[in-house]
Amino acid sequence: MPHMMQMTMKNDSSVSEFFLMGLTDQPELQLPLFILFLVNYTVTVMGNLSLMNLICLNSNLHTPMYFFIFNLSFIDFCYSLVFTPKMLMSFVLEKNTISFRGCMTQLFFFCLFVNSESYLLTAMAYDRYVAICQPLLYKVVMSPKLCCLLIFGTYSMGLISALFHTSFMIRLRFCDSNIINHYMCDIFPLLRLYCSNTYVNELVSSVVVGIAIILCCLIIFISYALILFNIIHMSSGKGWSKALGTCGSHIITVCLFYGSGLLAYVKPSSAETVGQGKFFSVFYTFLVPMLNPLIYSLRNKDVKLAVKKTWKRLTS
Repeated sequence: MPHMMQMTMKNDSSVSEFFLMGLTDQPELQLPLFILFLVNYTVTVMGNLSLMNLICLNSNLHTPMYFFIFNLSFIDFCYSLVFTPKMLMSFVLEKNTISFRGCMTQLFFFCLFVNSESYLLTAMAYDRYVAICQPLLYKVVMSPKLCCLLIFGTYSMGLISALFHTSFMIRLRFCDSNIINHYMCDIFPLLRLYCSNTYVNELVSSVVVGIAIILCCLIIFISYALILFNIIHMSSGKGWSKALGTCGSHIITVCLFYGSGLLAYVKPSSAETVGQGKFFSVFYTFLVPMLNPLIYSLRNKDVKLAVKKTWKRLTS
């Protein structure tokens, strides 16, 4: 299989490596940006690893909700590994290049994790719906078997999407231009290097991505519409507060992820908006993975209690 892929790459593409333009071409910004993104990467890795360890070590966090949060942290951790080290190197190296195979590998894992996160957030919305609308049946409905099936479906859909986009890109024939106006190998910047008219290719990619986003957003919207309907009919203010507190972190995460993603991709393909797209891409590729563990720990009483217990265990 690897040999076949290698042959496909050699036969269908005249480009052996790409030059990544990066986030900016201004020399005076390279060092400050290197420090900024190094701090971001450190916080992202430490935050997600800490939250994963916390969930593993504390039995009170062994619930369906934290099972999904564990997987969210795992995806964000892997997600940051895909492009952050390469981007940090671009700030200190004179020549920021990536091989054709390396570019396709980066694209594959980027698509895998970003799509998996999209489907995971959808599964988490369903989990919140069951927790608030069917609290007495929560443990029965959200059984370990169903949770594992949802996670399996999440990664499977991410894998299918990644295979589709990567195999689609490998079959394209790129022209002599090998300059990618981005800091990573993303779908639309790569399509701009295609020899023929890219309208059909961009349309196919947009339709595939659009269907996935619309499907996920529709399920999330229906889940929260039912949750809102249930909250309105709650008689006690305590019930309102608990329900909103349970959903608050997830709503913030969904808004950050889909909001920044839409700003980065739903735009006209002009030279001016390419720069804007790179700017908005920073939000969901760097800020979202860093903020997710903070959102789920700072706003969560169970996590705060688990931190105290773990700290006592370590210091005693």
